[in-house]
Amino acid sequence: MTMKRRDFLTKATVGAVGAGTLGACGSGAAEGPAAGSGATTGPEVSWRLVTSFPRSLDIFHGACEQIAERVSALTGGQFSIRVYAAGEIVPGLQVMDAVQQGTVQCGLSPGYYYIGKSPALAFDSSIPFGLSTRQQFAWLYHGGGQELLNGVYDDFGIITFPAMSTGGQMGGWFREPVNSRADINGLRIRIPGIGGEILTRMGATVQVLAGGDIYPALERGAIDATEWVGPYDDEKLGFYAIAKNYYYPGWWEPGVSMPLMVRRSAWDELPTSYQAAIEVACAESLSTRLAMYDAENPKALQRLINDHGVTLREYSDDIMEAAWTEANGYLEEQAAADGTFNEVYQSWKAFRAQSFPYFAGNELSYADFAFRKL
Repeated sequence: MTMKRRDFLTKATVGAVGAGTLGACGSGAAEGPAAGSGATTGPEVSWRLVTSFPRSLDIFHGACEQIAERVSALTGGQFSIRVYAAGEIVPGLQVMDAVQQGTVQCGLSPGYYYIGKSPALAFDSSIPFGLSTRQQFAWLYHGGGQELLNGVYDDFGIITFPAMSTGGQMGGWFREPVNSRADINGLRIRIPGIGGEILTRMGATVQVLAGGDIYPALERGAIDATEWVGPYDDEKLGFYAIAKNYYYPGWWEPGVSMPLMVRRSAWDELPTSYQAAIEVACAESLSTRLAMYDAENPKALQRLINDHGVTLREYSDDIMEAAWTEANGYLEEQAAADGTFNEVYQSWKAFRAQSFPYFAGNELSYADFAFRKL
């Protein structure tokens, strides 16, 4: 691995100013045009939106508020969406169930929380050693990914729209350092999705917990480690108070997207102009929330290191190589066993095979040179 710890520490704030400008512009997008300023008119519609996240995670929760405000503005206030945080109607890991069963009309939640319903849903969030954030967007919008995924969701009476991104995530918090693959064996860690499957293969004991349940589990010693998102959200959840070892890279989530899940029957009842309002609001949320994370994560990382005594650590080569081998083996096995998974996987795999060499040349060569200069 080319980026060493001292480089990460000294360069953590690079790009914060530029990304902050984007984030500021994005927050204004949530307000949209004033009602009546080119806004459509139509029937009064009221929906409920549930999320997998607590209100304290303001970028996550704010995405839902932004979508609701934008939809209201675009429909002259006729289409209202009330947002509920995790636990206010359903627990954070039951958002898709609530949408599927008609408890609510829509919800924001990562697809990989629900691989028990279909392993292919993991592609709607992030795959170990998969696409970067920009590559994920490209595959979803221009590589056929979104159509394939909605084919999977259709079996559950749901249609989805990319609505949220954290960017590439960090590699998690550990009470004790993990210096080699041997240290993974017997480790108790909170991690969802296929990343959890890979760590299980490497000898870890995996739990899936909603955001609000992680700190208590870490505090009482039920888990030895956890991953969440990145510095900004992780600082808010206080993991640094118990686990001082913060690892990178987040190889299981290199580029995360998250959908707004909409009950198909509710969607079909909407006027086309209201449907368009949802699509516009989700697209704006997707880009502005990513910009907010890119602005806030470098600053939060510096606080974690300087103010909270966190030690930033890089995964060893043998952990990375073992994870790479197990991840690719798992994907091939799932593809052979599950036709739906295989259909999505083949599209994703072909896109990765074409995209990685380009980014490895142009993007990586630039990053290796320029990111170290300041």
